[in-house]
Amino acid sequence: MKLAVFDCDGTLVDGQADVCWAMARAFTRAGLPAPTDHAVRRIVGLSLPAAVRALAPSLSDEQNHAVTEFYRSSFRARREEGLLDEPLYEGIAELLRALHAGGWQLAVATGKSDRGLAACLASHGIADLFVSLQTADRHPSKPHPAMLEAALFEAGASAKQAVMIGDTGFDMAMARSIGVAAIGVEWGYHQPAELIASGAARVVATAADLAAALEETLP
Repeated sequence: MKLAVFDCDGTLVDGQADVCWAMARAFTRAGLPAPTDHAVRRIVGLSLPAAVRALAPSLSDEQNHAVTEFYRSSFRARREEGLLDEPLYEGIAELLRALHAGGWQLAVATGKSDRGLAACLASHGIADLFVSLQTADRHPSKPHPAMLEAALFEAGASAKQAVMIGDTGFDMAMARSIGVAAIGVEWGYHQPAELIASGAARVVATAADLAAALEETLP
């Protein structure tokens, strides 16, 4: 048994342009100053209410809820209009299929919604590769380990049989908290030094490097 659990945004797909657009639009619709793109990229990976709270800690619960709902509706409309752009990072499709063919179990643990993740994976024709899909709809925000624990349970794997792959310190801290090995990727939203400080055993620069790192972590 070998289980690879992937984050989605910033790890499998690059959706930062749409995330930044939807967040700016949500704050503006709520009559609030929009955060910078840099600030938004820093909170990708958190569940939506937690992300809004991190961007604007002084908001009331009512304001936080308004921004959250405006974000959801804006993002959904963008998808329905065919304007959403969430390309897979280079080499990721090939990596996932090679791991699957090689006997790895694959899962996703993401701050996306169930609907958003399902649409994203389906658009790239890779949904059938995963045995477990865990989202913010059913779990506390990262770095709480609930979604990773659920992925382990659904795959029938122990913590020692799994690896978490992600681009943020939230992913690394989540894995570290329950004894799952963590590998960071350079192509996402947090810097390598942050990933190491949060618990990454190593940080890789390409999908090919990630394939090698996974085999070395769980030979």
